[in-house]
Amino acid sequence: MANEITAEEINKHDATLLKDIDDALANCMKCGNCQAGCPIYRETRKEFSVARGKISLMQAILSGKLEITKEFDSMMAQCLTCKTCAANCPCGVKADELILRGRHATIKARGLNPIKKTVFSLLSNRPLFNTVLRMGGMFGWLTFKDIPDKNAVLSRLPMPGMDPNRATAPLASTPLRSEYPPVIKVDNPRYKVAFFTGCTINFMYTDMGKAVIEVLKENGHEVILPGAQHCCGTPVHVSGAFELANEMAKHNIEVFERYECDYIVGACGSCVEALLDYPKWLEDEPDWAARAQNIADKVREISQFLVETGYKTDNLGAINKTVTMHDPCHMVRGIHVTEQPREILKSIPGLNFVEMKEHDRCCGSGGSFSLAHYELSRQINDRKCENIKATNADYVCASCPSCRMHITDGIVQNKMPQVVYHPIQLLAESYKLGKQK
Repeated sequence: MANEITAEEINKHDATLLKDIDDALANCMKCGNCQAGCPIYRETRKEFSVARGKISLMQAILSGKLEITKEFDSMMAQCLTCKTCAANCPCGVKADELILRGRHATIKARGLNPIKKTVFSLLSNRPLFNTVLRMGGMFGWLTFKDIPDKNAVLSRLPMPGMDPNRATAPLASTPLRSEYPPVIKVDNPRYKVAFFTGCTINFMYTDMGKAVIEVLKENGHEVILPGAQHCCGTPVHVSGAFELANEMAKHNIEVFERYECDYIVGACGSCVEALLDYPKWLEDEPDWAARAQNIADKVREISQFLVETGYKTDNLGAINKTVTMHDPCHMVRGIHVTEQPREILKSIPGLNFVEMKEHDRCCGSGGSFSLAHYELSRQINDRKCENIKATNADYVCASCPSCRMHITDGIVQNKMPQVVYHPIQLLAESYKLGKQK
């Protein structure tokens, strides 16, 4: 038939989608250093799980030996985007970014997965997304039951796409940004600080957001909470849907441009990294890239901001507990902020800090990865829990709500006593105890 597309034409089309990264792929010398650090390869021992294997697959697409099939899509999806491969590469190959390009090529060739298409449509429709999450928070008690003292819930009913025994974060009855005015004023503010809450803190872990606000106020900063802020775009970007992620970035740029602020802080390493990466995401649109850079110049992770600008330590109350810390991937290998949260924890009287083994190794969350590959993510998480258990800590700190959620699930599944917090929550509690002296 005249309109029939031949296999050769499909191969040429698929190869074209990756042509501009041909040289970058060629820089991989297939040494296998990425195997040692890859958390997925550690569990599966399958070559396609590791960066070297994925790069070989993309090169096969470029050479016309393979097509972008459903199997190729599945193999590209088996990545936590933890950036360990890039950090360990002696040739400086940014394999994590190349894998995202492979996912982008898959979307261009095959279209977006129907489930992700539905989720991303909801995520990009801010009014609808907000309404759905608000409704979930109002009636969540009907479908979820609390796990005492863990700030987590278990589903009462089968939930599509979620393991029935999985512990997850509760949906807040009132979103964080709805509990505060757009500007929280203080007398003679040191700085005007805008707070990028992200979705999980706004709709689930509001206790983290409240701690950030209280700590900023305690240190004399005016807090700005833009109500129109949206998802940072990370879940969409790492799935390869670059164009949609860029639209989310542009929305957030426009929102934060409306406010006169000295800094923009976040309490999630992934969100902060996204805001810092907006100029790179939008590099093909110079005007937008310049506006994105103006925003990025103001962005700090909350512990980074406090250490950089100074925070009160003379009015801290004692927390007589032992704490260990997990370094989220996008904190340690994305924005390179690891010492600042530790400095804050170590400044709290009575708090005994114990470093865990492999503190910077991925916990297995990877955002939606732990939903799509729960058993595999649990295996990775169980290793993290073993390292936590060995510290005999009372608390685990993680500067990422997604990591907090996943590690909490591991703690619940392994029947461990620990509770997971953001470091800023312990600082906020210490300020509170200090006032009770």
